[in-house]
Amino acid sequence: MLPQPQSAQTVKVWDIWVRITHWAVAAGIFANLIVTEGGSDVHEYMGYAVVALVVSRLIWGLVGSQYARFSNFFPTPNRIREHMTDIKQHKFHGHLGHNPLGALMMFALWGIIIALGITGYLQTTDQFLGDDSIQAIHEFLANSLWVLVPLHVAAAIIMGRLQQQNLVKSMITGEKTVQ
Repeated sequence: MLPQPQSAQTVKVWDIWVRITHWAVAAGIFANLIVTEGGSDVHEYMGYAVVALVVSRLIWGLVGSQYARFSNFFPTPNRIREHMTDIKQHKFHGHLGHNPLGALMMFALWGIIIALGITGYLQTTDQFLGDDSIQAIHEFLANSLWVLVPLHVAAAIIMGRLQQQNLVKSMITGEKTVQ
């Protein structure tokens, strides 16, 4: 008998809250880096909204659906080492949730966004109003997004091709196809 080909099946990975927060944070970051004027009320409120979305996603990482939970993808040293070994050996099996390097990127982006919110808020307080060092930190953090966001997008596209998955589409539909 000839072996039967495995049929592909679709798995719901990203719940609606993961997808909403992902794209809303992306839109807010885009707006604050490109559209709004730094220091304006719109810039400030957009920043606070993005921080609130990130905090809600962090909470969802503790109590949310299976693939949203940190326990599913937290980048432990062993997971990172195994993932790096797989990449070196050209093994690009897909992770249903985030791979360890993707998780590191998420935590880096979330940390920067929260730090941006804190430094942005501090610039509005009497103690730090006009403090050049807080403004410099805020600008450095914002500029770091100009590196990390394109890296995040490029990595999603490259890993998606290597894994034969459309990872961008899966963040829209919430579904991944597995063999």
